Amino acid sequence: MEPEEKNRLLRSLPAVDELLRLLEEEGEPAPRWLWLDAIRTVLAEKRKRILAGTVPEATLTPAALLGEIKAVLARRRLYNLRRVVNATGVVLHTNLGRAILSREALENLWDIAGSYSNLEYDLSAGRRGSRYAPVVELLCRLTGAESALVVNNNAAAVFLALQTLAQGREVINSRGQLVEIRGSF
Repeated sequence: MEPEEKNRLLRSLPAVDELLRLLEEEGEPAPRWLWLDAIRTVLAEKRKRILAGTVPEATLTPAALLGEIKAVLARRRLYNLRRVVNATGVVLHTNLGRAILSREALENLWDIAGSYSNLEYDLSAGRRGSRYAPVVELLCRLTGAESALVVNNNAAAVFLALQTLAQGREVINSRGQLVEIRGSF
């Protein structure tokens, strides 16, 4: 494709605000920022393909572009998490969502998470409470301990235990037991 033809096709692309207006006229339900992102994504891809000389002119009409923009938005509206099969042999796999919840736990979660709850409110005292108190109470009943501390991952638990039990002493840890969370943490 000749440079003049590429320039003509680039100039023929509709403006972002024109495409946004057409979508609004069609009554497409989506937040403005989401539509703008989808429009810019499609236009950037078209510009790239024009410069590479690989785009049919028929795909540059507003109607064709609107179809592609709606398809981009439909893909982005999908939930990111998908069901997968854990064939690793590791039951509590940190990359695959950890432990599976029982139906009873899911039903309780649905019931509580679908409305307001006393997550950080002490109903008996009538004031703000601790989100950890219910778990601490269960842990104490389960283990017979006088008290408990809840942390959000095993690395934190190991660190606190070592700070308490091995303070000022050397602790040897095998490479296979090193914990990595999000990159190099």
